[in-house]
Amino acid sequence: MKILCIGRNYAKHAAEMGTAGKLPVWFWKPDSAVIGDGDPVVLPPGIGEVHHEVELAVRFGMPARRLSAGDALRHLDAFTVAVDVTARDLQAAAKAAGEPWAMAKGFDTFLPLGAPQPLDVDLQELRLRLALDGEVRQDGSTVDMVRSVPRLVAEATAWTTMRPGDWLLTGTPEGVGPMRAGQKMLAEVVGHVALRTPVVDGPAATGP
Repeated sequence: MKILCIGRNYAKHAAEMGTAGKLPVWFWKPDSAVIGDGDPVVLPPGIGEVHHEVELAVRFGMPARRLSAGDALRHLDAFTVAVDVTARDLQAAAKAAGEPWAMAKGFDTFLPLGAPQPLDVDLQELRLRLALDGEVRQDGSTVDMVRSVPRLVAEATAWTTMRPGDWLLTGTPEGVGPMRAGQKMLAEVVGHVALRTPVVDGPAATGP
């Protein structure tokens, strides 16, 4: 299983990150980052701020390569809620140095992923919401995507093959921010699927 992600697919989020007007950017998250409902997000020590980014995720049910937007949806078989957990200080340093974001995005537990849901909804009419300790931090709609799900699928499969079981994360609305150990996170595609994850500190690093 691989997980392909898109950055800067909501204009207001791009603005809050200081990247308004820049092109969307593709990146990967490893499958070792995936956790499920009830599993903790583990904050590695010494990496600075770690942020939440709630997203709509869609799963491929058929091999997909060089699809048109019009043919995209029939290659998908499920959707769910995801949280693209990001070590923001590491990402900022990587951006400044012109280096990849892989480490900032790829720590173990940095991808809470909800249970797959039947693809019988309008993917551009879904509400995404994330709360920490009951306080809503993100509340947006997929109608505000810069690129729709079919367009994302078409653009992604123009350069990479997606296989059954692979996931595509479609970007986050505005409101991203830090989380700390001891908090409880609730991420939702409202009315469809919820994902509850506690946030905990990880163990201190040990020497060789």
